[in-house]
Amino acid sequence: MRRTPILTSTLTAIPLALGLLAAPALAQNAEGPTTDPNQVRPGAYVLDPAHGKITWSLSHLGYSTYFGQITDVTGEATLDPKEPAKSRLSVTIRTDSVSGLNPKLDQHLKTPDFFDTRQFPTATFRATSVEPTGPTTARVVGDLTLKGVTKSAAFDATFNQAGISPVDKQYTVGFDGRAVIKRSDFGISAFLPILGDEVTLRLEGEFKAAP
Repeated sequence: MRRTPILTSTLTAIPLALGLLAAPALAQNAEGPTTDPNQVRPGAYVLDPAHGKITWSLSHLGYSTYFGQITDVTGEATLDPKEPAKSRLSVTIRTDSVSGLNPKLDQHLKTPDFFDTRQFPTATFRATSVEPTGPTTARVVGDLTLKGVTKSAAFDATFNQAGISPVDKQYTVGFDGRAVIKRSDFGISAFLPILGDEVTLRLEGEFKAAP
């Protein structure tokens, strides 16, 4: 069958058009989002302060579990998805950002009874080891310094996903975490035992690839 010039041009254009349509999708897939931690870009990251929070909770007189937050958290990480043990994490917490979601309690939490924020304006965590515990989970152990006391502490981290954020177009890696510490280990012993000694920490963090 003899093809007309118009038909020939149309048949030639179809594969080109399909290729152009597929290219953005392929590029997007290359950047994520992915829930496979092995696909995460290795390198340096900085915690997004707008999406890095610590939610704390403890027993209140045995009647309920009381929740609050710490909202001023900065952090840096070096991620190595092929060899997670080589990953590093460093976090600094401004203690005056502690909140019990009640103005009167907020002020009390900043006194020497609890965080003594005037004398100890920051708390820090420096990871010393990262041990995978599952396909998307790891145990992170490090040194926690709180109210001038340094103790070993650990949290269980869960990888959520990584990819280009649709909001700021930056490559982002997201994690959740959970830890349990004893506040008395760090000299915060006010109102024991009627207020719980064990404090549960829920951690949320979105890390942006460093420029």
